Formats: sequence, structure tokens, C-alpha cells
Amino acid sequence: MKKFGLFLLIGMLVAALSACSGSDSSSTESFPTKNIEIIAPASPGGGWDLTARSVQKVLKDNGLVEKNINVMNKPGGGGEVGWKYIEPKDGHYIAVNSSLLLTNNLLGQSQLTNEDFTPLATLATEWQTIAVPANSKYKTAQELMEQLKKDPKSIKIGVGPALGNDDHLAFVQAATTFGVDPSQLNFLVYEGGGDTVTALLGNHVDVITTSLADVKDQHLAGKLKVLAVSSEERVEGLEDIPTWKDAGVDLVFPHWRGIMGPPNMSEAEIAYWDEKIAAMVQSDDWKSILKNNDWDDFYKNSTESKEFLKEQNEVYQKLVKDSGLVK
Repeated sequence: MKKFGLFLLIGMLVAALSACSGSDSSSTESFPTKNIEIIAPASPGGGWDLTARSVQKVLKDNGLVEKNINVMNKPGGGGEVGWKYIEPKDGHYIAVNSSLLLTNNLLGQSQLTNEDFTPLATLATEWQTIAVPANSKYKTAQELMEQLKKDPKSIKIGVGPALGNDDHLAFVQAATTFGVDPSQLNFLVYEGGGDTVTALLGNHVDVITTSLADVKDQHLAGKLKVLAVSSEERVEGLEDIPTWKDAGVDLVFPHWRGIMGPPNMSEAEIAYWDEKIAAMVQSDDWKSILKNNDWDDFYKNSTESKEFLKEQNEVYQKLVKDSGLVK
């Protein structure tokens, strides 16, 4: 009887463990259970929007995600409106992020930090540019900086979606290196990179600071002129655009974007996105998107991205202080 009782107990334990194991497996296999939303926290046409739609396209075209994937634009607050939207949700809702998530908090403009979300991936870097209308009197970056040195308020500079982002800080770093006081510059803030291009083409601003992807097509079409790019070397296919180093400014400034989810995501949800995004960045379609948009591959998985964001937060603490936006 003792042996029978022992065997019975062992059998019950095995059955319980099997049930638990089956439950976990079912949970992993069942995600996602509904459509996916990718949040672009800015207006259509800018870098966040392009990143979101690129991720959507590659995931669907390569059959990596069976559920429908929708891109939702939620502009406002320098990304905060879109990021707050996913905060109370689950792993079916993911959002594009960038350094603005860090700098908004460092500038005291948001209570949100990188620790309020679940990092899922760092995807790519791109380069910063400054651009002027095609008929601008400023033909080189040096001429523009010389004028700013004479009168910092004399030039209207378009930037979006907020001061303290990479577009702004790249210009600040260039100006500081050239001997211009960045706190005196006349920045006009727009909702995103696409809006700054529209403002430039409409002659509402004299120059914009934005990513290369935002201005490449207009530059090639001759509708505006890119005066400088923040890459180490001239960009392939756009060799007519000088680097900041060519302009006498010792500056190399990358701009990264990634994907994050809401806090408290389950391990199954994180593992799902790790698997899908890792497969996505290996696809030929994604590699073509990187090439076509002059982005550099910068993939990091969820664990690596968590550490990367911590490191970047330290870097931007110094940049924000140097900008004069905080004392």
C-alpha cells in the first residue's frame, strides 16, 4: 500500500507538471491572439512613420506575422502621446522609439523613461543633415554657420518633433563646434521630419535639421539642397553632399531607432518579438530598406537593447547639458 501510495503521488505530480507545461506552451503558441498595432508617434511622412511602415511591410511580406498589422500615427508631445497610448496595453501594441524617449525625460518634458517600457529591438541608425531651399543664398554649411556666428537669431531653423531630439542636438553640436552659442539660435518646432520639409519648401524656415531619409528624395529632385551630412564619410549615391568634417566641423552623429512594447510584457510576448524581429532584419527585404533609406544596420535584441538604452541615457545627459536646455 505504501508503494501504491507513492506511485499515486508521483503520478499526480507528473500530471500536474505536464498540465503546467502544456499551459505555458499553449500561451506561447497562442500569441498573438488579435491584430497587431505598430505606433508611429508622429505625423505621416517622417522617420518614425517610415520605420513603422517598413517594419509592417517586411513582417507581412515575409509571412513572419499571421495576424493583420496596422500602423497607427499618434503625433504629439514629442512622441509622448504615442508612447502613453501603448503603456497600459499588452504585447499586441508596439511602438517606434528613438533617443527622444530619453531626452524628453532629461529635459523635464516627460515623466516617461526607457524603464517604463519593454525594449524589444534596436533596428538601425541613420545620419543627420541640414538642408536649405534650392534657391537659398547659403550654398555651403560654412556660409550658414558664419551667418549664425554673426547673428544667431537671423536664421529660422526648422526642427521636429521637439527640442532635445537628435535632429536638434546634432545641429547644436555642429554650432557649438563652429563657435556659435546654441542657446541663441532661432528654432521653430514642428510635429515631425515630414512637417519640417513642408515648412522649408513653403519658405516658412530658412534651414532644417533632420534625417537624411526625410530630405533625400527632395534633394535628388532639386527641390532643396542638403548642405551637410553627419556621417563619417560621404554617403554612397549622394557623394555631392559634404560631411560635416568636409565643412570643417569635427562631427559624426548617428541617429538610432528601435521598437519597444508596454511594461510588464510576458516572457512569451518578448520571446515572440525577439524571434520575429530577428528574422525580419535578416531578410533581403529589410536589407533593401536599409540601403534605400541610407540607414545602417544596428540590430540589437531585447536584452541588448535594454543595456544599450541605459548607456545612451548617460550619453544624452551630457548632450542635453551642453545644449543649454537645462542648467
